[in-house]
Order: sequence, then C-alpha cells, then structure tokens
Amino acid sequence: MGVRLVVVDDHRLLAEALATALQLRGHRLLAVGSPAGAAFDLLTGRRPEVCLLGIAGPGEPGAFDVVRRIRRERPEIAVIVLGPLGELRGVAAAFAAGAAGYVRSDERIDVVERAVARVRGGEAAVTADLLRGAFDQLLRPAAEPDDEALRLLRSLTRREIQVLVRIAEGEDTQAIATGMGIAPSTARTHVQRVLTKLGARTRLEAAAVAARTGLLERMPRG
Repeated sequence: MGVRLVVVDDHRLLAEALATALQLRGHRLLAVGSPAGAAFDLLTGRRPEVCLLGIAGPGEPGAFDVVRRIRRERPEIAVIVLGPLGELRGVAAAFAAGAAGYVRSDERIDVVERAVARVRGGEAAVTADLLRGAFDQLLRPAAEPDDEALRLLRSLTRREIQVLVRIAEGEDTQAIATGMGIAPSTARTHVQRVLTKLGARTRLEAAAVAARTGLLERMPRG
C-alpha cells in the first residue's frame, strides 16, 4: 500500500525526479518543493505520513531547523533526511533534530523506499554502510574519500557520457539520436547502458544520480 509523501529538496530537479520515481512505485505524492527550508510550509493543510527532505549542506548552521520545527509542531510526520555522507556529526545532527531516518542522497530508489517503509512503521532508518562510512571517516580523517563521481565517470564510454549529458538536459531518445547523428535504436541502446551503469531505472533517476554525485560537473562537454 502506498505511503502519503511530501518531497522537498534544495535542488528542485532532484525533488521532482525522486517524487516521480516514488509515484511510479505506487506512493501518493501530496506536494513537491524546494528548497529544504520550505518543507514546513508545504506540510500546511496536508497530512503526509513521511516527509523526504534533501539537504545539500547538512553541516551548515541551521540546516536542521526545519526538522526540529516539524518534530515539534507536526510530530506525527516522520522525516527522512537525504544528504551526503559527510562527517559523522552531520548524520548525528539530523537524528538529534528529530529525523526518523538518514539516507545518502545518491542511494538507489529501492533503498529510499525501504527507509520510507521503516519510518512509517515507527522504526529508525539508517543503513549500516552509511554509519560504517561515517565512523571510518571519523577514525581515519586522512583517508581519501570515495569519489563516487569519478568511479561512475570511469565506467562510462565517451559516447555514453555524451548521452548522459543529453539525458540530463531532458532530451528524449529521438532528440538524442538526431543530435548525435545516430539511429534511434542505437540511441536506445546507449541510454539503457547508461541507466544500467548508474543503477537507475529511469532517465529521471539517472539525472538525479548524476546531479547528486557531482557527475554532471565532471563530465566533459562536446
């Protein structure tokens, strides 16, 4: 049975991509908006069970003020923070503010959906690998962090990079084929390979992964 959701993110495109992906999985989207600080206003007059809150800078002052307000004034709504792994204090601060869950912003949609199910059932939602990564960073601060964008970029061919850029710009298969001077069937093959390598089920999910990991800024144009 679907969950009543409000999705808010500091990046509007990412909020819409996540909302669309969850709606396709049978959940009921009551509102979608940006930035994260506007989350409480979006809850007014609505009765979601879960609020997904994408925060780009969890280490910034006041980043979780809206979580505290929701916890104080709308305690029946479970908040899941979507953010970068960052430092351990960023994850801890989310829970200290009243969040029911914390999920990495570059996780797959099925991980987000499992977190939604858990908090709806009254449980906390935080993946073991997220906590392990946070502790590793805390205990070994000199260690080089995992560069997710670079790993993804290295997995893509030059042609696939060109296709991903066009996907992120909202082009459909025919537009990709025309713009690159290739057959539509070839364009479809490239699109499917890009989705597979990014672990995405849809073009919106692929664009979201690229944006959240910083891959879009790292991809060469042309």
